[in-house]
Amino acid sequence: MSQFDGVSVVKEANVYFDGKVTSRAVIFADGTKKTLGIMMPGDYEFGTDCIEIMEIQAGDLKVLLPGETEWLHIQGKGEFTVPANTKFKLQIATVTDYICSYIHE
Repeated sequence: MSQFDGVSVVKEANVYFDGKVTSRAVIFADGTKKTLGIMMPGDYEFGTDCIEIMEIQAGDLKVLLPGETEWLHIQGKGEFTVPANTKFKLQIATVTDYICSYIHE
């Protein structure tokens, strides 16, 4: 799917790490939410409140998921899932375009 139809977009940006990571929230008719964002090169750690599915649209990064010792390397497109109530680390090598889906169970 190359676009989302019938959605609302929250105008205020989510800005993290002094502007090196930004996103905008997209709200669907059923109330579900995704964020569309950009990450600049750097090392980051994020925490989750719910399950998060990260769809990488373009970029070069490594992610260390909770409980893992090996970094997952994604070049170009890719996807990973982060459990709820955990932290994960990212090493971003090039500007990375992403979509994050939030799954509440």
